[in-house]
Amino acid sequence: MSFHAFISHYGYLGIFSILMLGIFGVPFPDESLLTFSGYLASKGHLHIVLTILVAFVGTSLGITVNYLVGRTLGFAAVRKYGHRFHLTPARMDKVNEWFDWLGKWLLPVSYFIPGVRHLTPFVAGASKLRFKVFAIFAYAGGFLWTIAFTLTGYFLGHEPTGTKGQFSHFLIFAGIVLLFIALYLQIQMEMEARGKGKTE
Repeated sequence: MSFHAFISHYGYLGIFSILMLGIFGVPFPDESLLTFSGYLASKGHLHIVLTILVAFVGTSLGITVNYLVGRTLGFAAVRKYGHRFHLTPARMDKVNEWFDWLGKWLLPVSYFIPGVRHLTPFVAGASKLRFKVFAIFAYAGGFLWTIAFTLTGYFLGHEPTGTKGQFSHFLIFAGIVLLFIALYLQIQMEMEARGKGKTE
């Protein structure tokens, strides 16, 4: 059964379960799922507000589980079990470098970067980032990501062709731009912190 058929049949439960597993690391086409869910809402099969809410809850649960796994098991688990979830040490090391550089700002930005969003919460947990800080940035990013792609499907349809496909690419590009903005903010904060340290 394709995920289109799965969502059409199971509705909100299907959206919740696929997004939770997708954010955790199972290779599902998350953006396509969100745009298709928005499309179904535009046709009256789902309610757009409930669709966004269920998608956000599923996303939040998936990313929270990922964070808790990282906090509990740490990076050693990647070397032992990571290959089962496409978490190779090389990919994890790269995301870890990004996290060391950007810190909490990587959490909201990573949603818009395929192949990175399910790694970032694991790294945040393994790095012992406080849950309160994690929750603020991760859930805010998940909410924006959920709304962006669901409304894309609601207003433009679910097939990634023509203008619709260009808009989906624009959202991913916007995520990359946000990454650089977050990088700039992080550098600015580090420079300010160093400046205060010298004056004290």
